[in-house]
Amino acid sequence: MEQTRSLSKVLVVDDEESQRSALASMVALWGHQVETAGDGLEGLEKVETFCPHVIISDLMMPRMDGNEFLRRLKADGKMVPVIVQTAFGNLDTALATVHDLGAYWFLEKPVQAAALRLLIQRGVAHGQLAERTEILERQLSYQGVLGQLTGGSQGMQEVFSLVQQVAPSKAAVLITGESGTGKELTARAIHSLSPRREAPFVAVNCAALPDTLMESELFGHEKGAFTGAVERRAGCFELAQGGTILLDEIGEMAIGTQAKLLRVLEDGRVRRLGGKVETQLDVRIVASTNAELENHIREGKFREDLYYRLNVFPIPLPPLRDRKEDIPALVSTLIDDLNRKHDCKVADVAPEVLDRLHAYDWPGNVRELRNVLERAVILAGQGTLRLTHLSAQFGARSSSGSAPLPAVSSGDPDIVAVRIGTTIEDAERALIERTLDHTKQNRTRAAEILGISQKTLFNKLKEYGAKGAGV
Repeated sequence: MEQTRSLSKVLVVDDEESQRSALASMVALWGHQVETAGDGLEGLEKVETFCPHVIISDLMMPRMDGNEFLRRLKADGKMVPVIVQTAFGNLDTALATVHDLGAYWFLEKPVQAAALRLLIQRGVAHGQLAERTEILERQLSYQGVLGQLTGGSQGMQEVFSLVQQVAPSKAAVLITGESGTGKELTARAIHSLSPRREAPFVAVNCAALPDTLMESELFGHEKGAFTGAVERRAGCFELAQGGTILLDEIGEMAIGTQAKLLRVLEDGRVRRLGGKVETQLDVRIVASTNAELENHIREGKFREDLYYRLNVFPIPLPPLRDRKEDIPALVSTLIDDLNRKHDCKVADVAPEVLDRLHAYDWPGNVRELRNVLERAVILAGQGTLRLTHLSAQFGARSSSGSAPLPAVSSGDPDIVAVRIGTTIEDAERALIERTLDHTKQNRTRAAEILGISQKTLFNKLKEYGAKGAGV
């Protein structure tokens, strides 16, 4: 027990030397290692070298006060439990510090020794729990699980390593990969492992909104800014304040909006449409795309300066066909999720099913795998998932037996060729999904092309389980 206490480190930050020394002596008597600092600037230096488990900080200090000290710790990803000292009359400030900056607790001066000792003990325990959680997440990644991402292949282990390296930083991240490879789940993993994990995560699908609405969605608008703006509305950047914003399918953003986005990223400020006041931003930027942005740049569809601003830390995701050794683990994870979703009790998968899944090339990647399994789980209901629960055309081989053939395919992405024997349901689904691919997932445009209402399209997608994200 004494050994555990001797390993815990406490940093005391206070500009009054007498109080600082008295507090440090008292804490040292309780078995902790103690260092002191006279203000926030010195405190930041001590954090780098001393690596405290708990910090006791005054609020009112010269050069850098307690609020700015905590703000810098939080921004740098070095926040540990901080006990804030406050003089009489500054209670509101202390409460705001606890709420807004994540301070662990506050104590009014003169500090009660018993209360401080208990808070230090709890703060050390809190920090140790967070450290164990981080170690566990690291161990899980070695076993092929990181957040909602699954895969023990070399390709996915490289992805896990990149996610863990970039998560604690503020760097912009560009996630690339084919549709259905799990780009949004990767972005969420970065957010959940970052110091911003308690703040909002806001995802914006840049391909789903018309150009006329994209600026309002990103930056917000004031009442009367344009026809239909009947009330004031915060944009996604403001909603993500303190957290992370995902700009999904960034390659589909209009060139004019790209210029305005670049200005926001460079200035760190956003102004609502029709507004006169700029808001200071503290938002981590993650972008994703299934397009080759270098080609878009050459074709004049994407700004080169925005590309370099976003591509600070690239993370490429491998397609499922290049990591088929992950299929058994993915199937297990997906079936557990689908059992919960549909109240089913599928316990295992027959070996021949795994063979069939492994033989397929998965052009739709993990999202397609989920959709295939969703139908099979519903049909199976419980027990073992067998070949009879898969669509009759799924993975069917050509007459030469050389390659698996999907029920619906075409060399031309704008043509759907239907093989004899394909069910009407499968053909309809293939047509809808190919049309959505053609419109870059713009459901309004897809419904117009298909000649159906948006409601009908929504119901069809709900029926197909199209809302399931790649794992």
